Amino acid sequence: MSRSASLTRRDFVKTAMAGALAAPSVLAGSTAFPAIFPSRVVSGRVRPGDTLAFGCIGVGRQGTGDMKELIYRGLEAGARVVAVCDVDSHRRDNAQWEAEKIYSAELGTDYKGLDIYADFRELLARPDIDGVLIVTPDHWHACHAVAAVEAGKDVYLEKPMTFTIAEGRKLIEAVRRNKRILQVGSQQRSSVYFRLAAEAVRNGRIGKLRTITALLPVDQGTGDPKPVPVPRFLNYDAWQGPAEEMPYAVDRVHPMNSLERPGWLQNSRYTRGMITGWGSHMVDSAQWGHGTDETGPVTIEAKGDFPDRGLFDVHTTFKGEAVFADGVRMRIESGEAGVRFEGDSGWVYADRGKVEASKPEILRAKPGADEIKLPVSGNHMKDFLEAVRTRRDPIAPVEVGHRSNTICLLTHIAMKLGRKLRWDPAAEKFIDDAEADRMLDFPHRAPWTL
Repeated sequence: MSRSASLTRRDFVKTAMAGALAAPSVLAGSTAFPAIFPSRVVSGRVRPGDTLAFGCIGVGRQGTGDMKELIYRGLEAGARVVAVCDVDSHRRDNAQWEAEKIYSAELGTDYKGLDIYADFRELLARPDIDGVLIVTPDHWHACHAVAAVEAGKDVYLEKPMTFTIAEGRKLIEAVRRNKRILQVGSQQRSSVYFRLAAEAVRNGRIGKLRTITALLPVDQGTGDPKPVPVPRFLNYDAWQGPAEEMPYAVDRVHPMNSLERPGWLQNSRYTRGMITGWGSHMVDSAQWGHGTDETGPVTIEAKGDFPDRGLFDVHTTFKGEAVFADGVRMRIESGEAGVRFEGDSGWVYADRGKVEASKPEILRAKPGADEIKLPVSGNHMKDFLEAVRTRRDPIAPVEVGHRSNTICLLTHIAMKLGRKLRWDPAAEKFIDDAEADRMLDFPHRAPWTL
């Protein structure tokens, strides 16, 4: 495989000899690829004039869209995509073509500067890559992200942050241990509508907060479980990764010749369904307004519908309620996506197209000097790139992503068990409930264990 003849080689020559260390084996049973890391990676500092180099792991439907966003924002912020990786050769070839087409148009030249990989570990072993964009199925998120930060890379990780609560805590530890930047793809933190709603609530403009309602869309349709031959362009074993080995079916993975919505989004071996898929957005915004980014509820109960839909087995409609130590109730229900905060003197509602309130002054009030002013981000990807360069926290850092995702996963566990659960948000364990504790993680298929 040829290396890039432009950006990556120039950056490597400038920095690679300044310092070296061996890349650790971060996944049990994985190959430890030797690597030399630039001094800026080892020190955690990026010089102002450096062009940041990024790789993309997972370039399917969402991954290709996120890659394009990274390319365009990188052109503004001094960053370049230099490599793409996918276990589906059609998808990695398409991503390479898409990226080089954009760069050719934007740079005014015939740009041929991207490498392609089938194995994410080979991409992570490259010393010239500063960070990675990870957009793979949910069951892979933790393994890919932990491997990336252990290899010295900063990470933009699509939501939900991890497949399980236990994986989330391990990823937090890895990010902190390696002093890496991790931005979770909870893009509503970069929305003016959700920020204005959160600031109104945090500053008491609706009185004492009583109830939060997070509404999420509903999954639908059926999946065909019929096994068929694995297409020659897909490494299905690598796609399954830490998940239980199962016969190949198109609806278990993704369409063979398109970037339409993949079937794995409705299969419980790889995702929890809308509760984490959209819950990672709406519950995250609820947490922001509540001011509980570093904690969680003390009780959780939920009921979900799991009708026979063939291969698709995640919940459809559902209703849950989490109660926090301060008495605030967070309702998480099926509906049209949005978040509503209700206090004892008013309410505020936000979705992706608007923000509304019971009284105009709730949103028009000018912040006083002593009021809470939440961080402002006009673009989620650009915020990540700025955080990589400055080493500040991004707007949706790893602990924030974990706590929001935890509430979604607690709701899923309550749906499956069908009873009220008590939760210790400090210890991150259920109270006197061994059966529920066993659902905090899943048995990772060797060798993909954290």
